[in-house]
Amino acid sequence: MSANVLYDAPGPRARARNRLYGALSTVSILGLIAFIIYRLDDTGQFQAGLWDDYEYSDTHQRIVDGLLTTLKTFAIAAVLSLSLGAVLAAARLSDHRPVRWAATVVVEFFRSMPLMIMIFLLFAGVFTNDPMWALVIGLTLYNGSVQAEIFRSGINAVPRGQSEAAYALGLRKTQVMSSILIPQGVRTMLPSIISQLVVTLKDTSLGFIILYEELLFVGKAFAEQTKPVNGVYAFIPMVIIFGSIYILLCLALSSVATWVERRTQRSRKGSPPAMSTAGGAVTTGSAGGADGASGAHDPRTD
Repeated sequence: MSANVLYDAPGPRARARNRLYGALSTVSILGLIAFIIYRLDDTGQFQAGLWDDYEYSDTHQRIVDGLLTTLKTFAIAAVLSLSLGAVLAAARLSDHRPVRWAATVVVEFFRSMPLMIMIFLLFAGVFTNDPMWALVIGLTLYNGSVQAEIFRSGINAVPRGQSEAAYALGLRKTQVMSSILIPQGVRTMLPSIISQLVVTLKDTSLGFIILYEELLFVGKAFAEQTKPVNGVYAFIPMVIIFGSIYILLCLALSSVATWVERRTQRSRKGSPPAMSTAGGAVTTGSAGGADGASGAHDPRTD
């Protein structure tokens, strides 16, 4: 009988069928990639001349400027969204019903609003002369609402007995939240918070729709302004170079989330508690602890 409680182990025919499906899927994907590469090469997208403009120092400086603008926008939006998320989460956990309802309406509204529309409305109606703040406020409202749900879920994941014991000791709700619930909930919510920050970083690319000179806008403008080679503009090199920058940035943040998750899992295990023996000696389950127990002073020998 299979030891796996979730599903039965596949038999020979099932394993052969799975290998066949895997081989067919691999061939199909490789065929699709080969067809795309062939079509791009057939239309002249891989001409060597399309890469010449990326060899100049002016091009490198424009890319660096766009990258710094993107990182600055992300940093501001990340701080503001985390702050807004904390405020909205506290409001949703409030004991006052009107405060909870108001916070729920705000969170659900901005979570449901398409981010591109929100950014464009902020730019057209409020920040006409300052596209950076239209992008930052749009990212803050959307991602702050998502972060609020992450905070609330992390706090609610703490066992109820923790807060009940704190209230029994006479602590106020503010003390319970700051001293008991939030420190324990951080372990649960921190990987999700960092993952949402990755989404915030990627969403900074929406600034190009309001002509904000972030990384994607710089790449698009550069591809349109470069001299075409045999009637072909350098859009594919732009996608490869600027897409690789976005991928590296997101991978860096994702690796932070993975590292944090591993650290929190390791810290939950901790070290095994010490056990007392009948004679009063303390053992830790190791060989050294056993030796220490055998060498303990016995008051009966005095």
